[in-house]
This record gives sequence, C-alpha cells and structure tokens, in this order.
Amino acid sequence: MKFTRKNLFSATLALLLTTSSILPVLSSLVMAAEKISTIKPAIQGEFDNQCVMGLAEGKRIKTDCSVNTQFEGKTYCFRTEDAKVEFNKDPKRNLERAKDHFAAGEVTQTADDMGKYSVDDVKAWIHQYIQDESKKNNGIYFVHDSLTGEQLPLKYINIDFMRTLHGYGFFPEAIFTANDDKDKKYLIDFWVKPKNGKLDLFDVRIYKSPRKDGDKWAMVKRQPKPWWWIPASEHPGEPEQKRSWEVMSAIEEHIVSSKEASSGLYKLIDDKTGKEVELEFIGVHQPVRKLKESGQFFACTDFRKKGSKDEIYDIDFWLDEKTGKIKVGTVRVHKVPEMRDGDIIQVPRYNHDHSKTELVP
Repeated sequence: MKFTRKNLFSATLALLLTTSSILPVLSSLVMAAEKISTIKPAIQGEFDNQCVMGLAEGKRIKTDCSVNTQFEGKTYCFRTEDAKVEFNKDPKRNLERAKDHFAAGEVTQTADDMGKYSVDDVKAWIHQYIQDESKKNNGIYFVHDSLTGEQLPLKYINIDFMRTLHGYGFFPEAIFTANDDKDKKYLIDFWVKPKNGKLDLFDVRIYKSPRKDGDKWAMVKRQPKPWWWIPASEHPGEPEQKRSWEVMSAIEEHIVSSKEASSGLYKLIDDKTGKEVELEFIGVHQPVRKLKESGQFFACTDFRKKGSKDEIYDIDFWLDEKTGKIKVGTVRVHKVPEMRDGDIIQVPRYNHDHSKTELVP
C-alpha cells in the first residue's frame, strides 16, 4: 500500500481524535482513584478502628473495619474473620482486656509524641494560639473563671514558664493583665498535648489571680491548684504506687473529654432523681484517697450548676488501676445544693468511712 500525504494526515487526525476522547476518561479514573484513597472507611468502629481482638492480645492493628461485629450497641473492628470468631467466644472479657491495653497505651503514645516537640516549639505554638484568639476579640483573651463562673477579659503579656510531665503533656504558663487595669496580673496555665500529629489545647486554668494588698495588687495562688503543680519532678518515672496527681489527672482528662462532647459542660445523670444535670467544673479536692479493701482510688470534686453562681455540687469519682493506667469508673453525686433558711448549703447523700481508706501521697 502506498502511504501518501493524505493517508498520513488522515491517520494523524484519527489518532488525535482517539486520544482526545481517551484523555477525559483517564483523567476521571485518576480523580476517582485519588478520592478513593482519601475516603474514610465506611464503617467507624470503637478504638479508632483498631482490631479489638488485637488490643485484647496487647497489639495495635489498624483495620478498615470491613470485618466487624455489634456488641452492646457499639461497633468493633477485626483484622480477620478468625479474630472475630475468637472475640465472640468471650466478648465481655476480651473487650475489657482491649480497653485496658488501649488506655495503657495512651500515656506511652503521648510520651513518644511529646519527643517530637521542643520546649521552644510548644511556647511558640501557645503564643500564636493566644494571639490568634485575642485577634478575634479586639485584643482580648477570655478566660473562664471556674470559681465565679465568669468570663474574664484579659490582655496577653508573654509566656512566663513551662512545665513538662513525661507522658502527660506540656504546661506553659502565661502572664495576663485585666483589661481595665494593667496592675491586676494573672498567671494562666495551659495544658497542651500532642493529638493526631499536632499540638492541641486540653484545658486552661487560673493558677494565680490578683488580690488587693494595701494600695497595690498582689498575685495569690488559687485553690484547688491545678494537678500538674503537685509532682515534685518534671520526669516522674514509674513508681510502684500511684500518686495523687496521677489520679487527679485521670479525673480531669475524663472531664475534659466529656466536656468536648457536650458544649463545654459536664453532663451527669443524678442516680437518685434520674434527671440529667449540666455542670461546670471547678476543681478536684485534696487529699485523694484509696479504699483499703478494693484498692480503688476516689476523690471529691466541685461542680457548679449551669447558670448558677451558688449552687455547687460535690461529685465523687471512683477510679480503677489496670495495666498501669488509672481510669474513671463510677461517678456519683455526693452532695447537692439545697436552700436552707435563706442560704444555699451542700447536703450529703451519704458519708465516707475514712477508717476504710488510706491517703494517696
């Protein structure tokens, strides 16, 4: 066959037309593949989609949750069908073991993640965070006063100090002044932890606040003081006996996590009335105690009823220690606010027998 210029032109045109029709198809396929790679698993299970049987055996194995089961209204994921069968032989026991390992790994994971950040990194992060929040309010940074329930309008000065507790987080402290008086100074503590590959703010507490001393203002420590000021060492290690600040940190982390899911409030079902109570956290009482018989830790806490300044609840937290991790178990209303002779007082529903407890150092 003789290949003429006309043949060449026709062949080239055909090739271009074919290519132009294929390219959109290829482009669509590429885009679809990219979307698939970023789509989260269709099923979201407990423990961040880790294999629950793997956790029960002390392993952390991420899954797509394509193999899963429902137990007590929640979804649990497995790496294989065999793992699912093994779990269902004793789901309650396996689930408890999984919870223990998952919780115990949190402190270790936090400690590992903390190693990725220097003191200067954290100071720079919290400095920028405060600056960004202040810009939203014309230079004012609002701090919730847990004692009064008020939002304090403050002006940021600088980061003064930073405390580090291995496995628990960073605790930068910043100097602020009152918006209406630069001589009224506050020391505000921030609890910062790594989370999902970046630093995250967990809590903000007033450590010192201004009090009039003659014709001047002096800063005085707030009570109860934040739990992170209790440890004598910044790298506490792992003693045989848990200390009071570890119990307090477990309580406050539980409260912070619960508040995140409830618009900043701690919601509790009153075990006597059956009604839900919305509360604002004030602080954990000291000392922390431990039951001699069961080994459970417990501590009392103060909460303010939402929308009130004077109605204070005393809430008791019981905690268990398993696999080195303390976690909140039972939560009960210990004292309730009631009006008596024109004053609001706390009325106890039960009393503790301190002879059956010991103090936690």
